[in-house]
Amino acid sequence: MAEAGIGVFLMVAAASFGTAAFTLILAAQMAGRRQLRRNAGQLLHGAETGIAFLFDGEVVQDATPAAKKFLHAAPLEGTGWARLAGLLRHRYPDLDTAMANLATAGRVELAAADGTDDRLIAEWVSGLARVVLLGAGQVAASHDTHADEQSLRAMEAELETLRSVVQTGPVAVWKQAPDGTILWANEVYFALAAELLGAQGAHSWPPPALFPVSSGNLADQGFAPAPFRAALRGPDGQLHSWFECHGFAAGDHLLCHAVPADNLVNAEEALREFVQTLSKTFAQLPIGLAVFDRARRLALFNPALTDLTTLGVEFMAGRPTLFAFLDKLRDHRRIPEPRDYRSWRQKIVDLEAAAAGGFVQENWTLPSGQTFRVTGRPHPDGAVAFLFEDISAEVSLTRRFRSEIELGQTVMDSLNEAIAVFSASGIITFSNAAYTALWGIDPGITLAETGIIEATRLWQARSVPTPIWGDAREFLATSGERAEWTGAATLTDGRVMTCRFQPLSGGASLVGFAVAEAVARPAEPRARKKRPMPAVSGG
Repeated sequence: MAEAGIGVFLMVAAASFGTAAFTLILAAQMAGRRQLRRNAGQLLHGAETGIAFLFDGEVVQDATPAAKKFLHAAPLEGTGWARLAGLLRHRYPDLDTAMANLATAGRVELAAADGTDDRLIAEWVSGLARVVLLGAGQVAASHDTHADEQSLRAMEAELETLRSVVQTGPVAVWKQAPDGTILWANEVYFALAAELLGAQGAHSWPPPALFPVSSGNLADQGFAPAPFRAALRGPDGQLHSWFECHGFAAGDHLLCHAVPADNLVNAEEALREFVQTLSKTFAQLPIGLAVFDRARRLALFNPALTDLTTLGVEFMAGRPTLFAFLDKLRDHRRIPEPRDYRSWRQKIVDLEAAAAGGFVQENWTLPSGQTFRVTGRPHPDGAVAFLFEDISAEVSLTRRFRSEIELGQTVMDSLNEAIAVFSASGIITFSNAAYTALWGIDPGITLAETGIIEATRLWQARSVPTPIWGDAREFLATSGERAEWTGAATLTDGRVMTCRFQPLSGGASLVGFAVAEAVARPAEPRARKKRPMPAVSGG
């Protein structure tokens, strides 16, 4: 136990010693790094008037005055190293690779790729990167002059980049005086002028003003307004192309851009024609159309909607909400009369939700006796469309047909003859009550369709064998010209029936079964009882 205690003590002591040692080392490194940063100016000793930077990672730890002046030519966005690399990368193509390996190499030296004798020297000193820019003849020349040369070359390189961007871009760019005189233009502008005015007119000076841009097109204080559209026409007056012009105040002058807009104009024209076509089509529809946008405000309607709903055009043009529209319908008694207002509002909420989620259809029976079919469909971008169709005539006709069918069925059920009607495809489509009573089956309520084979099998099973059923199958299966015929069959219970087979229009067939009444047997005479003879008394 004593030995185990000693072992634990030694382990704890070792761990404490290791932690303390790590803390001392870390503190020493941090102190050394703070001291290094505190003495960063010493690393730039000897280059105070030249261009020298000291970087800690991508952060500028220190820089000479000339270096700070040089860095002002870089964009303001990004870290210090990113800004400097943006100025030097075009002159030193291997800069990124060299700086990535600087910690390993310790020192790198790069020559300028623009043909000059300028050099870039980078050194790794105690975790900091020292970058110095040297120019040709720097020893003999002043450092300030060298700094100005480096800045000038950086600005010239940036200017060359900007010129390339402006000249090679697909947009016409020009600068003009307040009186409209063109002071400068890029190659796209001159090429456009040559297409419109010819080579001689395009290369005159000052260049011709192609676009109607003036100081009046700009807002106060030089802020650019919404772009305006301009159409360029040739000398013959024919349309050449459309452009969207953007203007910006650049001091006392205007800096302008003209973006080609032919595709946009053509798309807008096609959309306009499409909308006009739809509007004309919707105007001729007898179905009322109401389209509500994502905010559920009326965005589109046609004249039929005002006729069906009796709502005024002024109300529709005011873009009412969906609920305001339906409330107005309720006021005009153009919706089913609800039991109470709360249940009606909930029904409308359910209808709107169902229409937004998919197809929904309802029939509204109005107090006036009309019937509307209301269909809701979702549209892109969260819109919902409702179709209002007056189906009063259709409903009335359907009811009339249903009444006539029911009347015909009642008449047929009153007949004693069992009747079954087969379609051209051989399926029983109609039968009466006498048929059900005779054969014990109602084809109208069976799950499966009753065809020729099933029907004749039933007839054959409940009658005495006879060849009439084979002739019946052949007759019902024939679709050509046929003649009416009759035959007789005997049921298994002994009753005799007359079978009638009659062709109908459209290839249909009628089969009738008339069962003869059972013949009554003559009643046997009852034997009379003899009355007893009266007794004769003797005399």
